[in-house]
Amino acid sequence: MNVTVIGSHLCPDTLYALNRLSEAGAEIDFRNLSVSLSDLKVYLALRQDSPVYADVRENGGIGIPCFLLEDGTVTRDLQAVLKIQ
Repeated sequence: MNVTVIGSHLCPDTLYALNRLSEAGAEIDFRNLSVSLSDLKVYLALRQDSPVYADVRENGGIGIPCFLLEDGTVTRDLQAVLKIQ
């Protein structure tokens, strides 16, 4: 399975997720928000309107890592992504 991971190399949760997905054999497309303004812009648009981020917006969080699956599913739940593998 191919999974797009949106996060930052500065975020320990993102690094953990990347390692776990790699161990599980996932094909990873990493979008590093700390180095790409175009990826950051896409992520902010996703975060602004997605119900997946309602709690993050309310609490002033960032909400990374985020996982985009091949079928279009957007989730912040690493365990759910690992179960699909």
